Amino acid sequence: MGGEMDLMHMWEQMGFIAKAVAFILVFMSMWSFGVAIERYYTFMQAKKQSKLYAPQVAKHLKEGRLKDALAVSQSKTYQYSHLAKVVLAGLQEYQFQVDSGANLTRDDLVDTVRRAIQRATALTANDLKKGIPALATIGATAPFVGLLGTVVGVINAFAGIGSTGSAGLGAVSAGISEALIETALGLVVAIPAVWLYNYFSGALEYFNVEMDNSSSELVDYFIKKTA
Repeated sequence: MGGEMDLMHMWEQMGFIAKAVAFILVFMSMWSFGVAIERYYTFMQAKKQSKLYAPQVAKHLKEGRLKDALAVSQSKTYQYSHLAKVVLAGLQEYQFQVDSGANLTRDDLVDTVRRAIQRATALTANDLKKGIPALATIGATAPFVGLLGTVVGVINAFAGIGSTGSAGLGAVSAGISEALIETALGLVVAIPAVWLYNYFSGALEYFNVEMDNSSSELVDYFIKKTA
């Protein structure tokens, strides 16, 4: 109770700017954890669904059932799967060119499919990255926002000395408390944001490698099919 009362007393003694800085830091913390929760759910679903999707579509393609592979890729069961989005783009483009009766050479047909896959890969990677740059921004700027509060606290400490004409503890305690609280709060916000950013960046690299491998395998499949 004593610690809580001390914190409440510190909060009451803080000036308007210091409170505003604290509110900004709390908002940044809530934002970073909100992004982390949403991205974690999305990444887990993408990983789980892709693990189930890959063997099914591979089986259909191996047996030459393109329409079945296309139907599986369009299923809402795999709406979070990054692999399904990439493979779907390639299958749709190939099916469109075949159904439209486009007079394309084998190389042109494969290049058209490859470009469709590349576009889908870029869009999917960008979608997976959504919100993650905000974690880097928060991790980089939160200490400086806290430093702003620290500077304000030190200014208030010197103002206390000026108003009382004394450098005693009572004159500077409020300002020093502000400075220390803002510094600690900035670090508390920044450190988890940096950790989360590094974690999700590693997951993104893993997803990009998977999409690149699937893209290459699908292009190789169409090369063999049109040979």
